[in-house]
Amino acid sequence: MLNKLEKAQQQWGGYSDVIDYWLTLRQELLVQYCKVAGLSGNNKNCLPTEEELNRFCEALVDYISAGHFKIYDMVMERWKATGFSTNEEIDGLYLHIVETTEPLLNFNDKYSGFVLDDDNFAGFDSDISTVGEIMEMRFEKEDMLIQLIADSLAIPPGA
Repeated sequence: MLNKLEKAQQQWGGYSDVIDYWLTLRQELLVQYCKVAGLSGNNKNCLPTEEELNRFCEALVDYISAGHFKIYDMVMERWKATGFSTNEEIDGLYLHIVETTEPLLNFNDKYSGFVLDDDNFAGFDSDISTVGEIMEMRFEKEDMLIQLIADSLAIPPGA
């Protein structure tokens, strides 16, 4: 995921303040994910602390919220200003991104403020792995969306 982020930053970094902001939030989320997922293991000594888990959950919610309530709104405003509107491909990608939101928020609901210990750590490795897979799928769809956004903003409607 970090290699894909680096590629996205190289491809679109500096192109738009909206895209730069989005990629910065993604980077913070991935840093926190790596800290939490990299520490997980088969015993309590390898589990993330409550603080580490909370930082990841906060970054996850911040990323999701920024996407839904800031990034997409900023993109729509830019499009309206140029006369561009969404199309079936963009709407489909957005729908796929939205579908990843609930399982990610469910992880947050389950583990935010949670202290992992010998009695309750079972399932954490599976849960954090699933979250990683969902994040990777979301990032892939977002990258496709970023490409469509970049393309649409580069060519004025009717040109």
